[in-house]
Amino acid sequence: MTSHCLKTRSDDVLRLIFSTSEYEYAGRPRPGLPIILSDDMHPVQPFQQFLIWKLLGRGVQLSSITWEDYGRRLWDFARFLHANGLAWNEPVYELGKSVVARYRDWSVSELTLSAKTVNGRLRLIVDFYEWAHTRELIDRLPFDYADVRVPQFDRLLMHVDEGERTVGRPNIMLREWTAMPEFLTSDQIRIVRALPLSPTRRLLFELMVRVGLRSVEARTFPLRYVFNPATRRDCAPDRMIRLRLDPRHIHTKFGKARDVDVPYSLMSDLYSYTLYERNRLVNGASQQHRASLLLTTHGMSFSKDAVAETFRTVSALAGFRVTALMLRHTYAIYTLARLRANPDYTGEPLLYLRDRLGHENVQTTAVYLAQIEQLAGATVLSIADEYEVLFA
Repeated sequence: MTSHCLKTRSDDVLRLIFSTSEYEYAGRPRPGLPIILSDDMHPVQPFQQFLIWKLLGRGVQLSSITWEDYGRRLWDFARFLHANGLAWNEPVYELGKSVVARYRDWSVSELTLSAKTVNGRLRLIVDFYEWAHTRELIDRLPFDYADVRVPQFDRLLMHVDEGERTVGRPNIMLREWTAMPEFLTSDQIRIVRALPLSPTRRLLFELMVRVGLRSVEARTFPLRYVFNPATRRDCAPDRMIRLRLDPRHIHTKFGKARDVDVPYSLMSDLYSYTLYERNRLVNGASQQHRASLLLTTHGMSFSKDAVAETFRTVSALAGFRVTALMLRHTYAIYTLARLRANPDYTGEPLLYLRDRLGHENVQTTAVYLAQIEQLAGATVLSIADEYEVLFA
């Protein structure tokens, strides 16, 4: 692997880099492969071998977002070990004092990460040690397993309890208390919409809270999808506009296409943005064609970090926390409440929402149903009515 095949992001101790399309594996270009490098610019083993097996060697298709996430999780663990002079394969004398247990406790006590976030990182580390154990790189796993019983559900609507099954759970994991999705109230939505935001930031907010787009989908929403709905006979102000998100045009999770519904008024706003604000942003310094609709003040497409910075600014101005994920949750809860409260809707609200959000199965979507069912009936009706008033 030569240096010209790499994009580098530096760190004081170890480096995390991502391959470009010039890097090939099994005869195919593999851009975006995370690579953990030591100070001498050599891949840190066996972490790199594991990443190649996990991302390339198993024949399982994972999205580039997942690739980056896995790389950052393992990089974080490797940096912890390096900073503390620890070896990944130190002998395990007491499970509670293993390097994995120490990393877990540090993540909770020093970084104050949530149990869900820590467990997400630990799951990949567990995979890493299981992989190393099967290849006889270590004699013993730094954790044991405990049997736990979990419920089984009907695969179609996930509302039929089919009993329980027993699974093994690494005892290194933290206990997670089930937390309902965070979402904005109607008053909070009003506050954000009244903020002095730029047209770009406002539309980034609207695409997430009104269409349910993920952060990466909103920032890569294609210019080619935008049109003037007033010129189309198949569009009416009281109807949604169905769009197909094609992974050839927009960055979707797992590279899968799906349909979303865009409100007529939002499409009108997007079209107006292309005529005025976007033309202003595409200045002499950035004349090259950009496929993304939304542009930064420098006329560039939004990056992941730019979106995060946008919502940090929104949170500071609003006086409460606003994140991209909260906006997606808000869309889901309000949409489900509206459909359930509408006597004229004859479909299955949960399945409609599953398809709009692009979930693999309806069990993932069912968490929003559980959230709604915890609210009082009058509150649910109020949510449905207020959302209609907010967005006309």
